[in-house]
Amino acid sequence: MTQTLSSLARMTLRQLRQVASELGVALYSRKTKEELMSAIGERQADLSSVEQEYSSPPALRDETRVVFLPRDPQWAYVFWEISETDRQRAFRDGASQLCLRVADVTGISNGGVHPHTLQEVPVDSHATEWYLPVPLSDRDYRVELGYRISGGGWISLAFSSVARVPALHPSEQILDQFVPFSLDTPVSTQAAPQTLPSHDSGLHERLYQTATIRSRSMGRGSEAFHELDSAEGAGLNPSGAGLWASGRNESGAGGVGQRQRAFWLVADAELIVYGATDPSARLSIGGEEVPLSSDGTFRIQVPFRDGEQIYAIEAVAADGEQKRNITLNFDRRTPEDNSNPSDQAVAEWF
Repeated sequence: MTQTLSSLARMTLRQLRQVASELGVALYSRKTKEELMSAIGERQADLSSVEQEYSSPPALRDETRVVFLPRDPQWAYVFWEISETDRQRAFRDGASQLCLRVADVTGISNGGVHPHTLQEVPVDSHATEWYLPVPLSDRDYRVELGYRISGGGWISLAFSSVARVPALHPSEQILDQFVPFSLDTPVSTQAAPQTLPSHDSGLHERLYQTATIRSRSMGRGSEAFHELDSAEGAGLNPSGAGLWASGRNESGAGGVGQRQRAFWLVADAELIVYGATDPSARLSIGGEEVPLSSDGTFRIQVPFRDGEQIYAIEAVAADGEQKRNITLNFDRRTPEDNSNPSDQAVAEWF
């Protein structure tokens, strides 16, 4: 500032007005030499601060990143940026092919992945975006950006955040609903059982039909309820009295007043098949595909009727290279069945 004022002091009034004009000093022609020197100095100081503020553009962010965005249950969009520093370092280390690695990380923390789910997709070295097919829907995935090395090896550049791919279809699994009850509580005061949703796809019945296709049984039990064919079948004579009626003889007369009541009973059983496997695997029972939960567990509640039921369970890894299987065989018999539903109950003497 002192040097500027000293140099301005050596200028003539005409020269000062010329400088003031170039700097845009207002009313420079009416100012004295001292006023011009002060106004020019202030103007130069203002311009200098503005120049320093805008002379150097802000430094660009020099980092590598990759973003994974699921579009629908079958496709995902990935875009990335590679810093020049990382790119040059990768080529110095022998990088040959830019790739994206897609990994299933459903239910896994600490950076782990499910085995047999890692897929490597080569991409163009100059590309900054790519569309990826999704192996399985309703799963969590993470994408890794990196280079494949010529002699074998991998140079990792960046990881994306974990994103959930939406399910392709609504889940066919129905959660069981349990109703607590007590034998000491009157029936009328017990909570009414809740009805399961009626939109079941028929998977449970299809599994049962598959399991019993080898041996069909015409046994009784849950498949049929008995009906009383006639009064004689119940041990009654035409008069309505039976030989075994309490307090009565064959003529229908007795010392105890007649009593009449309709009585009924129903009972059945269901079979629960459950287990777990790798969440990315494909599970089938008797050739029928069964959906898995996010942690790889499954639980199917099927009818358990009289006869033989065979459940052949098979799990196939996502890459199709490994398989595991187990066959469960069940056999139900109902040696006695004197039951009937309430709508088929008939009056009986006793």
